[in-house]
Amino acid sequence: MEALAKKHGCTVAQLALAWVLSQGDDIAPIPGTTKIKNLDANIGALRVKLTKEDLNEICDAVPLNEVAGDRIHDHLYRISWKFSDTPAKDLKLSTN
Repeated sequence: MEALAKKHGCTVAQLALAWVLSQGDDIAPIPGTTKIKNLDANIGALRVKLTKEDLNEICDAVPLNEVAGDRIHDHLYRISWKFSDTPAKDLKLSTN
């Protein structure tokens, strides 16, 4: 990820936010910060333009089957809302 971030002249955090932004118009990153400088850095992710090859490289670096676990801790699960079951997304993009 560091090499890809360097290629785009951004931080790894900006790369991650750019990746989330590329997932569709119905997906929005919600980064949290308490410092204005970090907010400014997060906004910098809007300048990062990822190609299909970049997106595939990110997906290859973080295989879907290696990302697992509960969304929230067990003790919070009983008081949380479950709004929907989101279908799995095909993370590989065609290069056609």
